[in-house]
Amino acid sequence: MVVGATVTVNDNGDEAMKILTCETARAAVRGLRAPCSDRIERRKVASRRAFLRAPLLALCAALAVTSMSGRSAEKTTILVLGDSLSSGYGLDGGQSWVDVLARDFAARGLPVELVNDSISGDTTAGGAARLPDALRRIRPDWVLIELGGNDGLRGQSLGAMKLNLQRMVEAARAAGVRPALLGMRLPPNYGERYTRGFERVYSEVAADAAVPLLPFFIRGIEDDLRLFLPDRIHPNAAAQPIIARTVGEFLRGLL
Repeated sequence: MVVGATVTVNDNGDEAMKILTCETARAAVRGLRAPCSDRIERRKVASRRAFLRAPLLALCAALAVTSMSGRSAEKTTILVLGDSLSSGYGLDGGQSWVDVLARDFAARGLPVELVNDSISGDTTAGGAARLPDALRRIRPDWVLIELGGNDGLRGQSLGAMKLNLQRMVEAARAAGVRPALLGMRLPPNYGERYTRGFERVYSEVAADAAVPLLPFFIRGIEDDLRLFLPDRIHPNAAAQPIIARTVGEFLRGLL
């Protein structure tokens, strides 16, 4: 069937008619439609890819948020390695500043666990000896070293005290645990030279090893005898929340 004709001019200048049949017409139409059809097909493919990619991206985002939430909720374990000032000497069970601070963290919804491994009468030598075992048993994230007070009260060598504190810092880091120091002060009757040297031990160990230091962790109660037991050395139950607040502020700054 003839569906149309076109007129062309040959090399001799004569006009010639080219007959368009159904086949040649359909071929021509396909040729005209091909570019548009390709574009439509490419758009369909891109649309399908976008449709499939959207839920995948949403899933990845959800997994990332879940992972971040899980990390933020991980519990931080803090080992308190101290002496009678942290063990609750002369107090009823659950009254030490460590217990008070643990309850405060729980009330705030903070995932922090305090493990109290303090022993009344302990010294830096005793702490250095027992710390490695405590680190293996408890596997903490941090260790608060609250020792040295008994070294000072007994007039022991400040050089030995410094060495013991350094050993504990090194033992903690070797176990992948972050150390921090809780410093103390001595009564003035021990003499200015010894008391100042005692305080310098903490600051020097902290500076040399880049360890966080709370210089005087029972500050705020030292001048009020109502906050001490009759021996005037150990803080009483009323003093424990004050100490807990001081140490808590220090810890929140670290965590």
